[in-house]
Amino acid sequence: MVERFLKQTHFESVEDYNKHLEFIIPEHFNFAYDVMDEWARECPDRLALLWTNDEGAEIRATFSDLKAQSDQAASYFQSLGLAKGDPVMLILKRRYEWWVVMLALHKLGAVVIPATHMLTKKDIIYRNTRASVKAIVCVDDAYVCEQIEQAVLESPTLKSVIVVGDRFSKAAENFSLFNLHSSLTHDYLNEVNAAPPFVRPAEKNDNADTMLMYFTSGTSGEPKMVAHDFLYAMGHLTTGVFWHNLHPGSLHLTVADTGWGKAVWGKFYGQWFAGATVFVFDHEKFSAETLLRQMEKYRVTSFCAPPTIYRFMIREDLSCYDLSALEYCTTAGEALNPAVFDKFFEKTGIRMMEGFGQTETTMTLGTFPWMKPKPGSMGMPNGQYDIDLVRPDGTSCEDGEKGEIVIRVGDKKPLGLFKEYYRDEALTREAWHDGLYHTGDMAWRDEDGYYWFEGRIDDVIKSSGYRIGPFEVESALMTHPAVVECAITGVPDDIRGMVVKATVVLGREWRDKAGDELVKELQQHVKRVTAPYKYPRIVEFVDELPKTISGKIRRVEIRNKDKKQ
Repeated sequence: MVERFLKQTHFESVEDYNKHLEFIIPEHFNFAYDVMDEWARECPDRLALLWTNDEGAEIRATFSDLKAQSDQAASYFQSLGLAKGDPVMLILKRRYEWWVVMLALHKLGAVVIPATHMLTKKDIIYRNTRASVKAIVCVDDAYVCEQIEQAVLESPTLKSVIVVGDRFSKAAENFSLFNLHSSLTHDYLNEVNAAPPFVRPAEKNDNADTMLMYFTSGTSGEPKMVAHDFLYAMGHLTTGVFWHNLHPGSLHLTVADTGWGKAVWGKFYGQWFAGATVFVFDHEKFSAETLLRQMEKYRVTSFCAPPTIYRFMIREDLSCYDLSALEYCTTAGEALNPAVFDKFFEKTGIRMMEGFGQTETTMTLGTFPWMKPKPGSMGMPNGQYDIDLVRPDGTSCEDGEKGEIVIRVGDKKPLGLFKEYYRDEALTREAWHDGLYHTGDMAWRDEDGYYWFEGRIDDVIKSSGYRIGPFEVESALMTHPAVVECAITGVPDDIRGMVVKATVVLGREWRDKAGDELVKELQQHVKRVTAPYKYPRIVEFVDELPKTISGKIRRVEIRNKDKKQ
């Protein structure tokens, strides 16, 4: 499959990859038809998806199964009036149907808007209004249905709510949505099989048409609508084939909620380009022990998760689990603390390969199989992007100098970069101008070409003439056994301009020790581990950090709280 879309499919080095990576881009590319249906034709019995949940249910779907089921679902959606260009929001948690529905909507050329099940009524109204959502496909979860019910009357473009689940009739008893809006509401599992045979729409999508939209997690303001075209899927070929190092026979698990971009990074496009099997564990509450037992039972060969998940895993006695099938591990979503890398390697013998990207991009920086990882480094630029570090005046940084990560776009948008912030030209121009897409993330590059994350531009602290990235201080603090999580922010100071503040979540066994002595101990620890001027002059102990619904720390909330005080 890969050879259909790349002129060269095997690379020996960074230089080889950057010089010879070249895509073959067909007209009217559609991942559902050109990749998934082709796998169904060539290898109909190959396992594409292995789904299980915390109740012991299990579904094994071949490529042929997914073709048949997505065709059926596409026909069903056609019968409800959905067609090319229609915005459809998905709130399906990790239900098996998410994968089928995604493919079905791609086949129609609809605009898919994956969303988290944690959205409130206000969040749903905001998304419905901003994106003119025509239909919602949702899980029959009590909370989700209640929020949608409350949002219906303030969502004028919404024409259908398609509920997926075995408990639809029970949900109908509990919520007026299913009675007061009977013409609006549909029971997916009972209705989908009655759809006629699927006929592919005569009008094909163009490569530049919008295929997918994500609302950002909103770490510093209202969520933005990130619009991606149909070639975005192809942009993830490098994610699955090269960064995850997948191949037919791989069983790959990415820990990610389907409402966020990491799901299509790790549970969809790139993995199926590689012909691998996607493993899904549908669970309500995360437990490192339960996850490890699933990996042991099903003999997962490839694993990707944010560093937070690895932090929980290394607290387990990994010798109690048979992870002998595990071959390759990757991480992204937040900066990796070197101490976590070292501990995981010590316990498993596997080196984590870090990557970096945004909702607006596919993987822009990564540690590839032909590279030796440097613990804590994001790796090197992915050859499909022209990456640079720039100063505020737009000139390029030298090695060792901190700057903003940018993508040089020129006159042709690179494969995988977003189209625009939907319906917001001003915001698009703010991030994308003068031939550069500005990521808003700070980093520095070492003499070997590896990039090291510093933090968001807004998060960088300027104190007594020094520029201090929050991640370097957080990394130092995280090596202390008392610290489970922490966030570094700047607090205004009359003398120094700003001083460093640490907001710290302690481990249970340390919570009764929170006080001046532990503050001094943490400060001295940071001075020993990193440069003394970076130590936090203010330390606050909290039970939890403010986070977005995607789990990212909202440092802006900490800063705003400190300003009010």
